[in-house]
Amino acid sequence: MERTYIIPLRKGWLKAQRYKRAKKAINTLKEFLKKHMKSEDVRLGTFLNLEIWKHGIKNPPSRVKVNVVKDDKGVVRAELFGAPVAEVKKPEEKKGIIKKIAEKVTGKETAKPVEKPAEIKPVVKPTEKPAVPKPVVAPVVKTPAPKVEVKPAATAQ
Repeated sequence: MERTYIIPLRKGWLKAQRYKRAKKAINTLKEFLKKHMKSEDVRLGTFLNLEIWKHGIKNPPSRVKVNVVKDDKGVVRAELFGAPVAEVKKPEEKKGIIKKIAEKVTGKETAKPVEKPAEIKPVVKPTEKPAVPKPVVAPVVKTPAPKVEVKPAATAQ
């Protein structure tokens, strides 16, 4: 069963404190869907949640247009009107080592043709300039200056 509702939220969130308004809007939305779709299991979509929280916790929207789908198990899924519909993917069955070996032996599953990889071109590095050896410079050794003794000059008399 699929329906579209425009759900009023303002009466609900006006009863809450400013810092709890978006939470109260979510609860009001869920209560509305439980009542109108007659199911206890209500799940809200990502785009709907983002729309309610768009302006922060203190300022949720006053009303929201919603697409609602109820499946055979009684699960109610609500999503923002016009939001893309996500398809449910079934996970692949993991095969154990025994099943893989059994398939190879019996050949029940047809082997997928192995595609040859595209030809790989060798990577050519740009030619580098030959390295020029640096001239070897002998280390500079400082030798101490020779000591020169100064003798006092003879005094003239």
